[in-house]
Amino acid sequence: MLEGRHLSVAFDGRPVLDDISLAVAPGERVRLAAPSGTGKTTLCRVLAGYLAPRAGEVLVDGEPLPKRGPCPVQLIGQHPELTLDPRMRMAASLAECGASEEELDRLRELLGIRGAWLSRYPHELSGGELQRFCIARALGAHPSYLIADEVSTMLDAVTQAQIWRALVAEAEARAMGLIFVSHSPALASRLATRVVELPVVPAAVRG
Repeated sequence: MLEGRHLSVAFDGRPVLDDISLAVAPGERVRLAAPSGTGKTTLCRVLAGYLAPRAGEVLVDGEPLPKRGPCPVQLIGQHPELTLDPRMRMAASLAECGASEEELDRLRELLGIRGAWLSRYPHELSGGELQRFCIARALGAHPSYLIADEVSTMLDAVTQAQIWRALVAEAEARAMGLIFVSHSPALASRLATRVVELPVVPAAVRG
């Protein structure tokens, strides 16, 4: 079970999340829903350990997220170009997840990653191509929970469909919990087994 307990976050003294609690079980596909700019990405970053909350805690099976080594919660963001080292070729970036060569080959086939892309640098690939690598790296770390924050917003319809088929297939095969953010009602209705509506911090509180 992935749990966020009484999470609060503030930036420059302005609350963004205020006493948020949620729990996601293995195999669930949970959509986070709230208006734009009201903390969905912030919550995703907190749940994956990228951002420390002002108050509250994140637990996986009753234990805090590890400070070293592979994290059981992996985050895939909207902008893959910001998460890849521009000085590394894609093969080296992919290998950072620590998966075996056999596993990496399987993920490359699943996500449609072409062999010719492996020798390139991030700036030589499109956003959709880079996102496939980011997803493969996250899956290669064998997470128990995967967080997908608007991972297909900037992609064409064909690439979106391929990426989500792969993510759902992996989640089902591994009984992996999936948390996602999407502004597409059609996509959300097909994917989600449950929707969590985040309360909006009142403007008066946010300043």
